Amino acid sequence: MRGTIRLLIVGAGRMGRTHAEAFAAMDGVGIAGVADIDPGAAARMAGAFDGARPFASVSDALAALDFDAAANVTPDAVHHATTMPLLAAGKHVLCEKPLAANAADAARMAGTAQDAGVVHMVNLTYRKVPAMQAAAAMVARGDIGRVRHFEASYLQSWLTQPAWGDWRTDPAWLWRLSTAHGSKGVLGDVGIHILDFATHVAGDGIADISCRLQTFDKAPGGRIGDYALDANDSCVMHVGLQGGAIGTVTASRFASGHLNDLFLRIYGDTGGLEISFAGGVSLLRSCLGADLRAARWSEVETPPVPPVFERFIAAIRGEGPADPDFHRGAALQRVLDAAEASDVADGRRIAV
Repeated sequence: MRGTIRLLIVGAGRMGRTHAEAFAAMDGVGIAGVADIDPGAAARMAGAFDGARPFASVSDALAALDFDAAANVTPDAVHHATTMPLLAAGKHVLCEKPLAANAADAARMAGTAQDAGVVHMVNLTYRKVPAMQAAAAMVARGDIGRVRHFEASYLQSWLTQPAWGDWRTDPAWLWRLSTAHGSKGVLGDVGIHILDFATHVAGDGIADISCRLQTFDKAPGGRIGDYALDANDSCVMHVGLQGGAIGTVTASRFASGHLNDLFLRIYGDTGGLEISFAGGVSLLRSCLGADLRAARWSEVETPPVPPVFERFIAAIRGEGPADPDFHRGAALQRVLDAAEASDVADGRRIAV
């Protein structure tokens, strides 16, 4: 690999800018181009980075640009279509979550990436939370014994207050509320994060799931302009893990009082852990060994975790693992598909 890793950013929206700025701030990394179906948006973002060129499509960029890797920050529904040509061209890819719109497409992406021999990673944002990673290490070490039960939640309130902008007046948010515009609702947007959060800490895969999804009335006639507000706003899941543990996973955009908070309580037969990421603050508490009888909880020190951007570049350079990879993204997509199928079946338990 040459000294400077040249990146193509696919998608010139808010998250695309976040990716571009994070990569551009790293030594030995350059933004070579920006691709977006909106030529103006691509040009504006490319203009913010020295030497970056705008393109109207991935295929245009592949035909005219010399680059090593790509960050795919397009809407969920087009992750598959925009990633596959990159893999076919032998480019390393970091793709936003969810990996695809369905499990079949996600499996094809994972298989193609493996066959191409490239670095492939999915951006599961909360892998960066120190408390999460420290807890996962403790569970893997056997500190809480065999996992038996867990309770996980991802709570947002942006449908009840305008801290991130008012979705009623800012169309940038409306696609998240409309299935016709590619949204999988709260399940696909943040449900995937809390499913990953819980199962990564537990160190186990999901065997079966029962799910109920709810879409609430939010506007007259259930729509704003061209956007039918029909994507799910809250979900409640009962989950069985392959190792026999059971638990609940919930996610909502109507959790008043919580801007963007994740919580996990996980219990084994010799101890328990409580993990929170609230208000941007990571906290891990444990109750182990002699403290069990008195139910005494103690805070656990948690070392910092590199962000996904640094881990992606390190993997390309052969300096670290490509984790989480497309196979993890595909496994989570199977869970999302099973959750949707369960909701259609009035909450019936579905094997994953």
